Amino acid sequence: MSFDNDDTYLPISALQHFVFCRRQCALIHIERQWQENVLTARGRIEHNRVHEGYKEVRRGRRQLSGLHIRSEKLSLQGQLDVLELESLDARAEDNLSIFGVQGMWDIYPVEFKHGQSKQNDCDRVQLCAQALCLEEMTGLSVCSASLFYHRIRKREDVLLDDSLRQKTIRIAREFHALFDSGITPAPVYGSWCKACSMLHVCLPKKMGKRTSAYRQLLFTQQEVTE
Repeated sequence: MSFDNDDTYLPISALQHFVFCRRQCALIHIERQWQENVLTARGRIEHNRVHEGYKEVRRGRRQLSGLHIRSEKLSLQGQLDVLELESLDARAEDNLSIFGVQGMWDIYPVEFKHGQSKQNDCDRVQLCAQALCLEEMTGLSVCSASLFYHRIRKREDVLLDDSLRQKTIRIAREFHALFDSGITPAPVYGSWCKACSMLHVCLPKKMGKRTSAYRQLLFTQQEVTE
């Protein structure tokens, strides 16, 4: 089932943008601007491959790709790269149907990324939001999940502890508030800007100076009137 045309729900992938840079997130999801670079093009191609909707067994687990997921509690929706199902020993009458697959399972979402592990939690928050969607849809607990980084060909196991869950819920609320405001935050230039595909749209150095000058003028006018 696809939820793509339902405007009630915001995209899960936007949480990654929001944690990385709120201005980038607003440019993409509020202003509907997008610029692609080599990194985003590679990431798009890699995601297209895993979104083809295959079913197979790898690493001793059954894998389903391209699943559409959503959370009514968080008003988020998106497409899951891969869901891994590990069979549990259980009585036949306890079997469940998980996305059309019959059995008793532990489930593990896997998100594919092009680059490598990051110090901030932008990828982990996106992954945790996917897990929260799965828990809401299936009634099963998702205790851990994985990020697979193509560049280094390595998995990072992510513990979905209470701290990450609460952070993800908070970020989702803040993202909705930003989206509802319709206001794009002012630019702040940092080392993270160099690899951003939106650099030439955002213009953080140039626009940041203009914003600072405007604020200085505003404060000066306030002091004069006071």
